[in-house]
Amino acid sequence: MSIDFGRRRCGIAATDPLRIVANGVATVATAELIDFVKRYIAAEKVDALVVGYPRDMHGQPSESVKYLTPVINRLKKEIVPVPLLYFDERFTSVLAHRAMIDGGMKKMDRRDKAIVDEISATIILNDFLQSRLYSEFKSNEQ
Repeated sequence: MSIDFGRRRCGIAATDPLRIVANGVATVATAELIDFVKRYIAAEKVDALVVGYPRDMHGQPSESVKYLTPVINRLKKEIVPVPLLYFDERFTSVLAHRAMIDGGMKKMDRRDKAIVDEISATIILNDFLQSRLYSEFKSNEQ
């Protein structure tokens, strides 16, 4: 499961049981995030929670980390024993807009920030899955 965190709303994505591909699940208000995640984890098997970590162009934590940290610290306590992992989220919004355009989405629909957040969460989780797959491939190659 992954989260694209935002001050107002968060995009949520999850992967299939074989961890092949991620799909958007929902966009929830940030104030409702912890309850949503707890309900989701109670209903579905979740191996880990991947949270997009905002960084600037130099790889340093961005300004929005100060809003993310308190919520994530509380979430960590609520979802024990599910591990919470961070994954670089740079450019996910740009990639989400590109995916919407490439997918033929109408301009009015592309303005819906909730859709962008959900697609961003999907990109974060897919990138995370690909990085894990690449790491496993490199380990087995040696």
